[in-house]
Amino acid sequence: MSLSIRQADLSDLEQVAPLFDLYRQFYGKNPDPEGSRTFLLERLRHFESTIFLAFENAAPAGFIQLYPSFSSVSAARIFILNDLFVLPTHRKKGLGKALLEKAREFGNAHGAVRLALSTAVDNRSAQSLYSALGWKQNTQFLNYELALP
Repeated sequence: MSLSIRQADLSDLEQVAPLFDLYRQFYGKNPDPEGSRTFLLERLRHFESTIFLAFENAAPAGFIQLYPSFSSVSAARIFILNDLFVLPTHRKKGLGKALLEKAREFGNAHGAVRLALSTAVDNRSAQSLYSALGWKQNTQFLNYELALP
């Protein structure tokens, strides 16, 4: 197996968009290839996120997407790890771990004090991977959301 990871740019849009659409479907959304493509195009075009694309034997196999943010309490940069997806046929081969390590390297290189993520309560395999790599569940704060029209 040959594994490689690189930071995606606009030229990678057609490779990462189908993976992003499958990621959204994993979380219960209807297929929307064009909407997924448009969403990523805007993020990449405006430098609003950083995407790393993983390849296994030169074929796109997964991605991770980070959004820049800041912690007011820490008065420092953080990154929100919003999306991590590996094709089912490529799981259990270390791609998720490699993508998470790439995110850690990126955060360190950009002076971030932490990476933050949320995952589904029933996504036990992802939780296991995060724990194995040193991620800690936040027990100090509760997360709230307000849906807007």
